[in-house]
Amino acid sequence: MLVKICGVKDSAIVDAAVDAGASLLGFVHFPRSPRHVELEEAAGLAAHARARAAGRDGARPQVVVLTVDPDDDLLARIMTTVRPEWIQLHGGETPARVARIAENHDVGLIKAIGVSGPGDIARALDYDGADLMLLDARPPKDATRPGGNGLAFDWDLARGRRLPPFLLSGGLTPENVGEALARLAGQDALAGVDVSSGVESAPGVKSPALVEAFVRAARRA
Repeated sequence: MLVKICGVKDSAIVDAAVDAGASLLGFVHFPRSPRHVELEEAAGLAAHARARAAGRDGARPQVVVLTVDPDDDLLARIMTTVRPEWIQLHGGETPARVARIAENHDVGLIKAIGVSGPGDIARALDYDGADLMLLDARPPKDATRPGGNGLAFDWDLARGRRLPPFLLSGGLTPENVGEALARLAGQDALAGVDVSSGVESAPGVKSPALVEAFVRAARRA
């Protein structure tokens, strides 16, 4: 079970996530997000995570850079500056665009899809260029960003469906992640969970205690 902490902005949260045993650390590069970090900041935090995990038991968390509809120049800068293991595509990237990125970059790809109904779930099968899908709640029409809005979709929409490997996201918290995983028990495609706003005390301000509690609750479930 992968546990991803997304929207990391400072070393204290890196330390909390690494120490709790998170699988993936997500750094958001999208200026309209309260969780935005510049690529140089993300590179420094990624290096801090790798150093923090050195010598510890178990695998270190892998680095994810989240971006929205990136052009080729931005993708190249992400790869050379941050050197992530994963890039998360959280915009309107088409299946063809995702396939081209997969051909051009030696990196794992996570493609996010906003979900509000069964048709959105079915779209996940179109993205065979992605290594992981991320099922998130479709943002409200007046939202200024495509994710990280603290909203959940109906988890039952993913039950019993043929799906590629995916992370469950949207409105998860330490209090409800166990319920979400129980609802999707038996869904073999479920690879893990992703949290951002659910471990924050204010938009973009993460709580080390909530990060630890989320990882612990997800692992326990």
